[in-house]
Formats: sequence, C-alpha cells, structure tokens
Amino acid sequence: MARWFRSEPMEYISIIVNEDAAHDCLSDLGNLGTIQFTDLNPDLTPFQRRYVSYVKRCDELERKLRYFGNECDKFDLSLASAGTAEKFLASNTNSGGPSPKRETGTQLLETLEAELGGYESQLTELNSYSEKLTREYNEKAELQEVLTKTRKFYDGRTPRLAASGIKPALESDKEESMLEDQQARDMDMRFSSITGVVASDEKIRFERMAFRATRGNCFIRFGEIKDPITDPETGTDIQKHVFIIFYKSSTIGTKIKKICDAFSAHRYNLPDMNDANAIERQLAENAQELVDSQRVLSKNKDSRQKLCQMLSRYIAQWTWTVVREKAVYHSLNFLKADVQGMLRGEGWVVATDLEKAKLHVERAHANMDMDMPSMVDVMPTPWPTPPTHFETNKFTYAYQEFVNTYGIPRYREANPALFTAATFPFLFGIMYGDMGHGLFLLCAGLYLIYNEKANDNAKLSEIMGGLHSGRYMFTMMGACAVYAGVVYNDAFSLGINFFKSRWEFEELEEGTVGTIPSEYGSYGSSESVYPFGLDPIWHVASNELLFFNSFKMKVSVILGIFQMFMGTCLRGINAIYFGETLDFLFEFLPMVTFAVSLFMYMVILIFMKWSINWNSRMLSATCIEFDSDGWGVSDYEGEWGECNAQFCTPAGFACTMNGTQTTADLCPLDFGGSGDGCQPPNLITTLINIALSPGNVDEPMYHGQANTQNWLLLIAFLSIPVLLLAKPYYLSKQGHSDEHGEDGEDHSFGEIIIHQAIETIEFVLGMVSNTASYLRLWALSLAHTELAGVFWSKCMLTTMSVNGFAVYLGFGAFAGCTFGVLLMMDVLECFLHALRLHWVEFQNKFFKADGIRFNPFSFEALLKAAEL
Repeated sequence: MARWFRSEPMEYISIIVNEDAAHDCLSDLGNLGTIQFTDLNPDLTPFQRRYVSYVKRCDELERKLRYFGNECDKFDLSLASAGTAEKFLASNTNSGGPSPKRETGTQLLETLEAELGGYESQLTELNSYSEKLTREYNEKAELQEVLTKTRKFYDGRTPRLAASGIKPALESDKEESMLEDQQARDMDMRFSSITGVVASDEKIRFERMAFRATRGNCFIRFGEIKDPITDPETGTDIQKHVFIIFYKSSTIGTKIKKICDAFSAHRYNLPDMNDANAIERQLAENAQELVDSQRVLSKNKDSRQKLCQMLSRYIAQWTWTVVREKAVYHSLNFLKADVQGMLRGEGWVVATDLEKAKLHVERAHANMDMDMPSMVDVMPTPWPTPPTHFETNKFTYAYQEFVNTYGIPRYREANPALFTAATFPFLFGIMYGDMGHGLFLLCAGLYLIYNEKANDNAKLSEIMGGLHSGRYMFTMMGACAVYAGVVYNDAFSLGINFFKSRWEFEELEEGTVGTIPSEYGSYGSSESVYPFGLDPIWHVASNELLFFNSFKMKVSVILGIFQMFMGTCLRGINAIYFGETLDFLFEFLPMVTFAVSLFMYMVILIFMKWSINWNSRMLSATCIEFDSDGWGVSDYEGEWGECNAQFCTPAGFACTMNGTQTTADLCPLDFGGSGDGCQPPNLITTLINIALSPGNVDEPMYHGQANTQNWLLLIAFLSIPVLLLAKPYYLSKQGHSDEHGEDGEDHSFGEIIIHQAIETIEFVLGMVSNTASYLRLWALSLAHTELAGVFWSKCMLTTMSVNGFAVYLGFGAFAGCTFGVLLMMDVLECFLHALRLHWVEFQNKFFKADGIRFNPFSFEALLKAAEL
C-alpha cells in the first residue's frame, strides 16, 4: 500500500538505436510495457512521418480482417479466441494463421499481405459469383411465379378477355415502331399488357401511382408470391407480388414502364398466353434452370462457408498481430533520425524498470549482430512534467479508475484512491445499511468474483465490463451495507433480536400490547447494554424515528468531519513532501487551526454528550423526599449528602418546593447557564451560539465552556487573515512566481491575493457547506429504511390478515418493489452520493487533479483494447 500512496518514480531517458534494429527494439519494449515515448517530430503531419507507408499497410490489413469478420457474421460464425494477451506475446508465432512463420519487420507484413490478399481474392470472387447466381436465380424464380399466376389469371377470365384479343406488351423499340405502323382500327380492338414483380411494401404506392399517371386508364391485378425472394446485394429476404397491367395506348405503356423502373419492379416478356404449349414448355424449361441454379448456389455457399470457417479460427490472431505491428511503426514515427542510419527517441520509463529497458534494447541489438551499439541513458534535468503511474491489481484497479475519472493525481501527489478504497464502501454502507438488502449486493459481488476467470477472457458488453472491473468494490459495498445493517439492527426494515433485548414488558397478558418497557439492569451497567448494534426494541418504540434520526445525524457529522480533516492533513503531507514551506506554514496550519477550533470541537462535544451520565446529573438537581424509596438510589454517581429538610437534592441541598428554585439553583456543578451543567444541551443551539452569541452557553457540559469557546472562536477568526494574506505577502516580498511555479512569469501582489482569496473563501465556506453535505448519509439511510418499511407494511402486513392467496400476491408486489426500488435504484442513488462525497467534500481539500496519465507503449494494453 505504500507504493499506492504515491505514484511510481519516473525517469526521462534517451534511446539511440540502429535503424535496422529499431523494429526489434521497440517490439521488445512493447512487451515490457513500461516506456511512454515522446513525439520528437511534432511539426510533421501524419503523412510526412518516416514510417507512414507501413502504418497504411497495417490499415489495409485491418480492413481485410474486418471484411473477413463481416463475412463470418453472415454465417453466424463466432471467431476463435486468440487466448490471453500474455500467452500471445510469449509465443514465438508472429503471423499466426495456418502457415505461421517466425518473421519480423517488413517480411512479416509481406507475409501477411500475401496470405490475407489471397484469402480476400478467393472470398471476393466467391461473393461476386454468389451475387450473380442469386440474381439469375431470383429472375428465374420471379419468372416462374409470373408465368404461373398470369396463366391462372387468363384462365379465370378467358371468356371475357379473349374477345378483346389480348396480347403481351412489346418491350423493344422495334416492336413499338411496328405497332405504330399498324392501322388504327386494329389498335382500337387490341389491349397491351405489362407483367412483372414488385416488392410487397411498395404494392399500394405502385398501384396508386399507376392509377394516377394513367388517369385510371389501366387495369391492374396482383398475385402474392408465397416464398420470399433473396436480395442478391444485401442477402435479406423480401416479400414480393406479381402484377399484370392492361392498357390501351402506347403513351400509357411508356409511363407504366417508367413507373416500374422507379419502383425497381422487374418486368418480364411473356409468350402469347393463348399458346398453352408454349407456356407449358417455358414453365418446364425455367423449372429445370431453377433446379440447376439452386444446386450451383448451394455449392457456392458451402465453399464460402468452409473458407469463412477456416478464417474464423485465425482472425483474432491476425488482428492482434497487425495491431502489434501497427503500434510498433506508430511508435517508430515518434523517433527522430538525427544521424543517418540511427534513430533517437525520448520518453518516460518507470524508474524500477530502467534496467530492464536497457537489457531489452541491448538484447535486440545483439540479436541483429549490429556493430554500432545501442544506448539508453537518463536525460539531464530539467525534465518535462512527469506522468503519473500507479501499480494496481484486481482489487485496487476499480478504486484507482474511480479517482482518475475525476482527475489524474499530480506526479508523486498523495493518491486519494488509497483512502477511497476504505471510505467509499463504508460511506455507501452507512447510507444503504440493511442486512437483507446488503446481503443481496454482497452475493452479487461474490458471484462476479467466482466467475472472474471466465469473464476475464470473455467479450463483455460495456455495462458488464464495468461490473466485472468493480467486482471487488461491489463486494466491499455489500459487506459494509451488511455491517451497517447489523449496527442499525435493520433487516428489510425489521429489527432482529440476535442477543435478546435489554428491555422487557412485565406481566403482560397474551394478546395485549405493552406501553412502557423496563430495563434488565441498571443504567450504564453491562447488563443494560446490547452487545453489538442497536437494541431491536427501538424498532417498536414510539420515538423510533426521533432516536434513529438523532443517532444517524450525529454519526454523519462525525464521519464527515473526520474525512474532511484527513483530507486537510493530506494537504500538509503533500506540502512537506514537495518542500513547499509557504504552503505548509500559511495554508495547511491555518486550515487545520480553523477546522480544529470549530469542527473538531463539534465532534468532541458530541462524544462528551454521549459519554456523560445525564441520569446522574439530572438526578443531582432533582428534589427527592428524604427517606423515601428514591433516596439513595444507585443512579446517582456522587455521594448522598445529609438532608435537614423534607425534600433535598442528592447532594443535601434543601428544596423549598414552592416553585421558585430553578435547575441552576439546585445543580451542584455550577457550570453556569440555565442548566448549570445538570441539563443535557441541544448541540445545534450550542454550536450556533458559538458564532452568533459568543460567551453565552445556556446548557454547558463542563466548567469554563463559555471561555473555551470564546478562545476557539478567536483562534478560528485569526486563522482566516493568516490564510488570506500571509502567503501572498511572502511571495511578493521574495519575488517568487505563481503559487505552483509552473510559469516563469512574475505576478503582481493583486493577482496573488485574488488567487489566495479564492482559496480562502473556498475552504472556509466549504467546511461549513461540506459538513452539511455529509448529512446526506443520514438522509439516504432514513429514506432507505422508510421505503423498506412502507413496502413491508403495505405489501405484506395488509395481506396477512386476508388469506393465503392475498399473501402470495402481496409477496410478489413486495419482491418486485424491493428489487426495482431498493436493490436497483437505491443502490445507484447511494453509489452516486458516496461518489460526490469523495469527489467534492474529500478530494477538494488536497487533490489538484491536473496530472498527466502515464500511457506506456504496451502490447498487452493494446491487445486487450483491440476490437475483434
């Protein structure tokens, strides 16, 4: 965990390699995955880079692989996995596929281009042939349907249409010119027709357009084709209709042909429908051609499927190989050719891996038998701004991404993720605290952990991938929710009597309800304390809501102040680590002083109120009859005094019993105020009066509380001008640059004071508003408990008094509401509120979030991110 607290130390190095060995050097460094190269050619466009031709060749190979993948999808073939990235990189196979060879650099690309180019040519040829065959088969199938349905149409209307001398439409210009040369009298007694096929979706529009274009001077009939027709281009099945249109004029025929072309309707020439032998002969010939075409199409499909099956086994390996090679050439473009035959690169490397990087470069050079040795050396300072890198594992990865989503930590800055790993699940549990609901979330997290290995190698959706990455976080959230539920003694809004309640109702008859319970033991004794969590009796008490609200509100404030104070302390730790003396003296110390004087004091008052035996203190200001049963009871912690009157306080002070004596008169503590120390205070009023009414404590808890609070208020107020003015004054006196030293420019005192004023206002007002913001812990917990109680009472309790079937229905409603609202929506709600508490209330006390993320040249990361 110490390494997780601050980012890994980085070194800025220079690499000089021989150009011929550069590819192998970067391949080995990509396997190592600890170097981030700096672009030494920022002025060059991507098309002016040295290795742009190789990148283009890799792009072309990726295009071919995508083409192969799309073809495999047409046959619903799943791509074979290439295994894990670690095994792939450790293997000696470079190109993969059915004919793997141990090749590197240009030879590897040439091998892949030749191999994939051959498969692409085969597949393209088979696809083009398939489209041609499908088109021919569709035309024959449509012609068969046209012949069949047209013949039926003529057979059904022969007595009526034969007298009109119906003839088929003439398609060619020659036939139309011959028709125009015929005598007009013959044309008056003869109809023309056009037959074809149109998509069923266009049937109504086609008919309407033909009717409007011919002004009703056509006769249209349709017949449905039962089997859908396959589109040769898209491969989808389309439902179609056969149509036949009768018309009189050649002008109408021209319009109808144009309409057919507009609707992509296929027109077919038919023989004379009165020649039955010709029709039968054409039907038989077309049917035989259909059978032959179907046979050829089937063989073509089998060939394509076999080729795709073979390709599907190697596409993943080829894709990873191309991604690896493309990454190498892309990184080579970052290197600069200062000397002919040599390449120079610069970049960041994790300090602990510097020797490994040198070893990998030297080994790659040695394998190439180069005379000129390579060189890896640390660059002299000053360096550019180092990137931030943290070593994470399966457990810490989710929390680090949780922080990185808000902003990357500065180099060597205190990492909020270390504390988030503990506080985020815990604050979520405080809001979601319920043993039953938390157990569901815990089991869900354990299930994801159980399937960890299977999900690591599976191709998950974005949502499932996120759930898999946060599996340990969800498990911790569920465990903390169960823990908080045990503390609240809350399971589906019901209290569970684990250790037997310390309260009981005495002498109750069966079927009656008690009103005032009694304790087993005396107040404060071990017998009267529930072993762990809250006593279940509170869930049936009339003041249940009042008690839980008070308890959860105080817990929320305590946790919030502690977390914000921890964030402020981390600010000081950062200042010490980076040697920022002014920040430590004039920012951290005033901030801590202000926080301790007001807010940590608030926490102390809460714990004091919890720890004081108010039964004893209130009893000390109570008038008790001497020698009665109440005189000498053990609830009073002090010594019972001598009483010379009928009524006395436990300390022996005589009571007049005329109503003129107040609590302050009877209390022996003499702390001041109306309560004089014997009355439990209202902490909200006490805290408000610290600022609004200094020196006035109506119900003090200890001697000298008013003076103590006056001093604390004075210290808090004095810390504000120190925080506002001290650092700008010293900066202006010393002539320093801006606060962070990022520019070399000097700033005026006015600019510095404005910046510091923003910092001061943000902290002072933020401490107040952020403390109130932590009350969401109480509000969300209250909402969860009340919703669970409503679902239980309305869905279950109301149905239990009806019958068994009503209980069955009520349980279904209860389960549905619980799952939809409490196990889904409320989990998300509590998650987001816990997220906000860390991003805003905690991290803004010290976190700059303006770091640069370390993006190393790593094959493993690239392969895992590659889309297959």
